Amino acid sequence: MLAFIVRRALQALGVLFAVGLIAFAMFRFAGDPVNQMVGADTPPEERLAIREQLGLNDPVVLQFARYLAGALRFDFGISYQFRQPVAQLLSERMPATLELALCATLLALVFGILMGVYSALRRDSALAKLFQAISLIGVSLPTFLIGILLIYLFAVTLGWLPSNGRGETVRLGWWTTGLLTWSGLKALIMPSITLGLFQMTLIMRLVRAEMLEVLRTDYIRFARARGLRTRAIHFGHALKNTLVPVITIAGLQLGSVIAFAIITETVFQWPGMGLLFVQAVQNVDIPIMAAYLLLVGLIFVVINLVVDILYTVVDPRLRVTLRRPA
Repeated sequence: MLAFIVRRALQALGVLFAVGLIAFAMFRFAGDPVNQMVGADTPPEERLAIREQLGLNDPVVLQFARYLAGALRFDFGISYQFRQPVAQLLSERMPATLELALCATLLALVFGILMGVYSALRRDSALAKLFQAISLIGVSLPTFLIGILLIYLFAVTLGWLPSNGRGETVRLGWWTTGLLTWSGLKALIMPSITLGLFQMTLIMRLVRAEMLEVLRTDYIRFARARGLRTRAIHFGHALKNTLVPVITIAGLQLGSVIAFAIITETVFQWPGMGLLFVQAVQNVDIPIMAAYLLLVGLIFVVINLVVDILYTVVDPRLRVTLRRPA
């Protein structure tokens, strides 16, 4: 198991190096950041001095080496727009994004698995058909449209929920959370539903398909022949084997939720890393853009490593394979 983890960690380092190289190379063509920092009437001498100060005139290899060395220390430079360290800006916005992503993923997992299991066990019932219709709506509608519809219904028409912002938050050390305040909980409802609806419908359809497939296998027929109770067959045997592909999808979707929360945060003006990235793109703030992509890459590789380890917990066959000598 240790050799497996070390091998995966080395692969993750290679992926992060590639992500850092792509991000650095791509944002060199995003525009001249000096134009965003000075006015149109700024003399060329002052522009040249700013470029020298930012190190933009150095060789590309030196700039990339300096960027990687800073990234290893979680030092991503100074934001061109905010004139603050990028690491500080990301650490201030990270709790909002992670809180939104975790709530959306938890919502998608709980309701997606429950709806998928029910749709597989009672596939001819009216409620199962309703779940299928909801899944089609969740897959078909774009995220920004779902958010706008929720804002119009619950914020504009009914006035039950706030349309933007994070509400009142409580600081716990460096972490800020809105889960401990009533306004923070209300502000979290619509963004979580918007961000988690697509993942919920995807997990529901996957669980339903896998559950139907597992229920037709020989070992389930043998379990019925032994006289095991229906609940034990469905939840002790069928559901456990169904969860193997669900773990893959849930892990990858958590990374996708964090990476693509940009749209939801923009619609609801949620003060997270996604909204910060959109503002950085508008102002050609290259340090923020590069740091955000590198951070998202780190989140993806860590989640993939955790998913690979969870495989061995859920599926005993993988534990036997890992113990077998090469």
